[in-house]
Amino acid sequence: MSRAPFRGAIAVALLVAFLIAVSVATSRSQSPSAPARIEVTATPIGAFDPRNPAQTRFGALEFRGGLVLRSDYRAFGGFSALYLEPNGERFISVSDHGTWLRGRIVYRDGKPDQIADAEMAPLIGADGKPLRSRGWFDAESLTERDGTLYVGLERVEQIVRFNYKRDGLLARGEPIPVPPDFKSFTFNKSLECLAAVPKDLPLGGSIVVVTEHSLDSAGNLRSFVLGTGEPIRFSVKRIGNFDASDCALLPSGDLLLLERSFSLLGGLGMRIRRIPLSSIKEGAVVDGPQLIEADLGYEIDNMEGIGVHRNARGEIIVTLISDDNFLPFQRTLLLQFALPP
Repeated sequence: MSRAPFRGAIAVALLVAFLIAVSVATSRSQSPSAPARIEVTATPIGAFDPRNPAQTRFGALEFRGGLVLRSDYRAFGGFSALYLEPNGERFISVSDHGTWLRGRIVYRDGKPDQIADAEMAPLIGADGKPLRSRGWFDAESLTERDGTLYVGLERVEQIVRFNYKRDGLLARGEPIPVPPDFKSFTFNKSLECLAAVPKDLPLGGSIVVVTEHSLDSAGNLRSFVLGTGEPIRFSVKRIGNFDASDCALLPSGDLLLLERSFSLLGGLGMRIRRIPLSSIKEGAVVDGPQLIEADLGYEIDNMEGIGVHRNARGEIIVTLISDDNFLPFQRTLLLQFALPP
């Protein structure tokens, strides 16, 4: 036997072995793995207004404390939504890169002091692969009902549900039906607010959706109520240059709408409005009182997530998280305020 065919056979065998190895490695990399435990360093924020450290009341809210969060973990950052468990300790967030962050807020004297038990993991699709692998990564909104998490994905205009109660961060997401209107949203300016309404409140059993900057003919934020038969289409009045960045429900049923503004001259701004659920009807343009507004003179950044819980003293606590856009000059902040009765 000549050496040439022998060498050719070896080359083919090596190529086949290489392709098999690549296939196995790829399949392993696409399989869901245990969430990664990460270390998060938390630096307390003593005053919301550094110019007046003694001030605690800002609009209708009372500042309770905050943290600057940092981690060396590569995927840390870009957090765009927030859900807190009822006691306000454990939380979960989603990022612009299609990942979960969950952890526990450690309190000292009623103020956030540290982050413990932090973990990160990719959002997994129904096929067991990370949603990011199919281009579904820009997670911008998050809500919970009965152990199910719903995540709003911009750019692809999808809402995906996860059986978190059963499977935790390894839950596989399944898209829920959405109206054809979603295809007409402004690119990268859509699913910033999701709120799952408990069954004992007005619009009970539904999911309220408010878009970031997909505007109706009057320049207001296009919004929807899903899950109670035919979608209800309404709008949230847009005021100034603020756009929606997240929302959460109060126990009373009012919707807290977190808003953000940005301009080259004015920089970043944050605002929260309180909108009654009872005002949401087909064709309505809804509005509500402003609870707080702040600019970069205060301890804010790109505030994108909001959650609500009731503490052991019965107070309503509003928690905010910021999206640092994975940029070194921005920060991941966690801020807490009390909403007086």
